[in-house]
Amino acid sequence: MGKILEVKDLSVSFDVRGGLLLRSIGTVKAVDNISFSINKGEILGVVGESGCGKSTVARLVLRLIEPDNGSVWFNKTDILKLSKKEIRQQRRHMQMVFQDPYSAMDPRYTIFRSLCEPFQIQGVKLKKEALRKKVNGLLELVGLNSEHGFSYPHELSGGQKQRADIARALALSPQFIILDEPTAALDVSVQAQIIKLLEDIRERLNLTFLFISHDLSLVSYFCHRVIVMYLGRIVEIISADLIGETPYHPYTKALIDSIFETVPGQTKQTAPLEGEVPSPFNIPPGCSFVSRCNCAKAICREQTPALEKTPDGGQIACHFPLRTLK
Repeated sequence: MGKILEVKDLSVSFDVRGGLLLRSIGTVKAVDNISFSINKGEILGVVGESGCGKSTVARLVLRLIEPDNGSVWFNKTDILKLSKKEIRQQRRHMQMVFQDPYSAMDPRYTIFRSLCEPFQIQGVKLKKEALRKKVNGLLELVGLNSEHGFSYPHELSGGQKQRADIARALALSPQFIILDEPTAALDVSVQAQIIKLLEDIRERLNLTFLFISHDLSLVSYFCHRVIVMYLGRIVEIISADLIGETPYHPYTKALIDSIFETVPGQTKQTAPLEGEVPSPFNIPPGCSFVSRCNCAKAICREQTPALEKTPDGGQIACHFPLRTLK
């Protein structure tokens, strides 16, 4: 299938202010010249430690924040060149499910009213009965019932709230949904239910997902391909099927090794990442992972590695990959 989204050379920096007078204390390059694409019907994962730029990428793709440079092509349209009116119309096809279901909905509104909002914002005019049927259908689609529509957010469990948030994202029949840590605030058993729901909805509605998470084991299960980010840069793009094997980048391997698994009678010993994370205000030249990498050599401190194709269809940015590229 063809590409639904293509991101090219996307970057954004933020001016950080502090102190009593809120003076500028530095600039952080949150996303640094990244490029990737997503095929129609695909689930593309994005993983990395906190602060690596995952959620910033999500907001850039939806143009909730403006980039410094780059382009975001959705269905062959560069959304960064659209007017405010045009981008609002475009968001009918691009939606987002946020991490915290507790703050995603207005606590003053019932779930029914919250699910009516997308139609009102987009100027979709429906008769009262048609709107009621539409909202009840959305609730049923995510495993809730019409009675939940009369509830307020504080009256629902975390899992029910997340289901309602997913229903709202589906209201306008989008083609593409960004899932920003949609299970992070939920119990493990509820996480599994939400993931199963998302799998079923994607297959039923032929949706495309960008799935952001810090949980590599979850991403490797749920996604088709995985982007690994470190300090605003993409260091590897790998097929999820290959996560259990030796990856190409030392940082990806470190993330895999840090997955803590307990088996009856046996505990997996992990080797934590050593070295200090560079200050985001002063990222050194060369590879940003150099201060924590056991494979680093002089060139790693001098030249930023470019993304290169791997034999199995992925991409890697490393001067000394763990596997040969030939």
